[in-house]
Amino acid sequence: MRRFIPRSLFGQTLSVLLAGLIASHLVGSWIYSMDRSQIVRAVGGAVIAQRITNLSRLVQDASDDWRARIVAALSDETFKVALAAEPPRTSVTDADAPAADALRQLLTEQLSTGGSGAPLVSVSQPRGIMVGLAQRMMDQHPMMQGFGGMGPLAGFREMQVAVPLQDGQWLVYSTVLPDSGGAFSLRFLISMGVMVFITLLVAIWVVRRVTTPLTALGQAAQRLGEDLNAPPMPETGTVETRQAAHAFNAMQSRLRRMIEDRSQMLAAISHDFRTPLTLLRLRAENVDDPIERERMLSTIADLDAMVAATLAFASDGESRAPHRRTDLTALIASIVDDMADGGLPVRMDEAQPIVLECDPASLKRALTNLIDNAVNYGGSAVVAISNSARGIEIAIDDCGPGIPEAELSHVFEPLYRLESSRSRETGGMGLGLAIAQSIVRAHDGQLTLVNRSEGGLCALIVLPASRF
Repeated sequence: MRRFIPRSLFGQTLSVLLAGLIASHLVGSWIYSMDRSQIVRAVGGAVIAQRITNLSRLVQDASDDWRARIVAALSDETFKVALAAEPPRTSVTDADAPAADALRQLLTEQLSTGGSGAPLVSVSQPRGIMVGLAQRMMDQHPMMQGFGGMGPLAGFREMQVAVPLQDGQWLVYSTVLPDSGGAFSLRFLISMGVMVFITLLVAIWVVRRVTTPLTALGQAAQRLGEDLNAPPMPETGTVETRQAAHAFNAMQSRLRRMIEDRSQMLAAISHDFRTPLTLLRLRAENVDDPIERERMLSTIADLDAMVAATLAFASDGESRAPHRRTDLTALIASIVDDMADGGLPVRMDEAQPIVLECDPASLKRALTNLIDNAVNYGGSAVVAISNSARGIEIAIDDCGPGIPEAELSHVFEPLYRLESSRSRETGGMGLGLAIAQSIVRAHDGQLTLVNRSEGGLCALIVLPASRF
């Protein structure tokens, strides 16, 4: 059921408005049809009551010889008239009593028969489900009795009236009110369709006007994640929209200033570190003992590499190169070929060209770090790229001992290493995986490490191709 529910705010809001519109039109159409039917029957009842009054006077004033002829001439299939010596037996239910009493009162006021009693009236109402429901609603709410302006005369369908004559005879009328016909005519349906169409257009315009600023805010947030120097949002629209845009632009300005301050601090740190390291290197070269000199130079080189790696990680993401369409298969093949030419045990599985809009330089750096880790700690690296339901998958497998499960959640932390030393002979500075993860996240991707069942470690990159 949930798959039929729109996922966007525009779709959900429009669906709610459309459901309310359909429900209101259905209820309104039902009320209209009920009102129309009651009005038609009420008017028909009033007309028949007037007809009975006129005919009763005509028969009352006619001689005995002409009464039977007049009665025979007045009677037809839908309006039966007869003379009777005794009044017919009538029974009125509680539901029909209001209409019968109203009609009896109307006939009594209009007739001056001089007979021995008041007219006898029996009516019956149609017993459909919707009519019964409407009748119960009117019974419970007296104010609804006058709905349509016809009162209790608006409900009955069949009618039997017995009018007493002066000579003791009874003039009996039996009739059935004609059906009001179909309530939903072609003109009515067309008018309803036009109203629904106009209301739907207005609803679409209103909902689109409300949701468009949210879409623009989401797009601006995505641009901000890719480039801090992206242009600010236009501060237009409603008061709430302008407030949200102003707050977003202020946040972007603060982030930009913070990054600029950090860049200046990193530049100062880099300069301050490089200068003493250079002096230490010059002094170490003047040491007479060659063994001690090599140790000092090695330590200085490790410190220099640590500073360079730390600064590179800290400044990563500060500036993003523009994305361009890149064949990832060819990019990975070039990295593998360069490493293989250098004598490293690296190979790549055959794959079809896969094109993605990305920053090829940063992705190359991330892939190089991961392949270097696979070679250094796993002895070899096998790279594969493919398309899947999740996106573009790049898998880097090695044949090493893997990583303990308890350590998998920590290896992406900056400066964290499984091997505790910082020697270049035993490993790097513990920033390779952190840098690779930062680059993959900048492409809205995901980097995970999984121990393979057959042994070794798999570094899996998933990039969302649909993003571009």
